Amino acid sequence: MKSITISKKEIRLQEVLSMAHNDYERGMKTHAFFKVHDHEKGEDLVQDTFMKTWMYLVKGGEISTMKAFLYHILNHLIVDEYRKHKALSLDMLLEKGFEQGDGDHKRIFDIMDGKTAVILIRRLPRTYQKVMRLRYVQGLSINEIALITGQSKNTIAVQAHRGLEKLKMLYEHPS
Repeated sequence: MKSITISKKEIRLQEVLSMAHNDYERGMKTHAFFKVHDHEKGEDLVQDTFMKTWMYLVKGGEISTMKAFLYHILNHLIVDEYRKHKALSLDMLLEKGFEQGDGDHKRIFDIMDGKTAVILIRRLPRTYQKVMRLRYVQGLSINEIALITGQSKNTIAVQAHRGLEKLKMLYEHPS
């Protein structure tokens, strides 16, 4: 009889964590990526967050606000990740076979262009700002944006297209 109660409890915990995973995983991955600048590391940190949350729940822990709890754990894991990185001297890297290249100028320019585009979104008409942020900053699909805003997919697609055209014009002529 006791094992049935435990298994029902575990099933309920699994449901709670699965729902949280479905609701918050995408936002957490985005948050982690912007902190560590590495998609794979960000995904690992999010998975570690859910594992730690599962262990906490199994031990009988209570969570009043799941989203806040998950982001709290994730932020601590991100801080731990920063602390792991140790500065390496250039001599030590050269001894291990590291060769200094020309640099990754294209990647640096892409990052700079992306940051500029995000800043320029604020200068778009209000009609396009929200759609552009949801589509290109948060990476949501047209369908997801339509669900969030309550507008048709066609309307969202048109706003995204027109917003992108206006953003290109602002980028080329920032005056």
